[in-house]
Amino acid sequence: MNGSAKTLKNMVLAMLLMMLVAPACKRQGERGSARESRKETYVRESIESKVREFVYPLPTAFEVTEMLKEIGANYILTLTNSVKNADKYFTEKSKALNLGIYAADLAYNSTYQQKQETMFYMEASKKLSDGLGISGVLTEELAEKVEDNINDKEKLVEIISNAFYDTYDELNRTGKGNLSLLVIAGSWVEALYITTNISENVYHNLEIVKIIHQQKETLNKLWSILEENQNGEYINEIMDELKPVKDIYDNLDQSLSEKDVIAITQEISRIREKFVS
Repeated sequence: MNGSAKTLKNMVLAMLLMMLVAPACKRQGERGSARESRKETYVRESIESKVREFVYPLPTAFEVTEMLKEIGANYILTLTNSVKNADKYFTEKSKALNLGIYAADLAYNSTYQQKQETMFYMEASKKLSDGLGISGVLTEELAEKVEDNINDKEKLVEIISNAFYDTYDELNRTGKGNLSLLVIAGSWVEALYITTNISENVYHNLEIVKIIHQQKETLNKLWSILEENQNGEYINEIMDELKPVKDIYDNLDQSLSEKDVIAITQEISRIREKFVS
């Protein structure tokens, strides 16, 4: 049961109790309800603050793909989740996870200035956001704005990042904060998947290994947010999926061995395959 459903159930129970108890208890019930409301508001604002600190969700993906481009890693179209898959995601869990995955794919394509692919991924992202009931964010007007600024990478990063900030805000505003965390998780997984699969000899490229190592910090931040919201629907499932990667990073020394890189690559590929299928 999600937070909104629990709140509704609690409100109904509170109303029934107030009808049965003496009027003197009514004020106490109201005070309790007010405290519950304040607590819920505090939790929601706490989630938002922590997610903002994590840099939700695209700037991290943009930073990763920008680093890949700077070290001369080639663009590989087949690394991304096909836009055709957008039609096969029917559950809100799969829609949220793959909205995050498409967010990272958007970052990847726009960083490498793949104009047509960027527009395709905008359209696929819109389809999933509409399916989550937040159709007012990734609009046709936004798509036109992206197209108009397709050659201005700095402006494009700003437009797309703000669009996904708004997506996060709308999910939280409509009582779907747990889904916003799934979007973040999907984006993080896809960015690391692209990084670990962009070359056949990842371990022998020290710059790529460095980028992989840096994701330990972002995973720790993501994990902290997920831990604090374990009661949210789907959150424990996502933590179970990420746990093997978390264990590898937790056991790292100061550097990554070839064995570590292979293990991370295999685990993130497994998780990503499960998310996109």
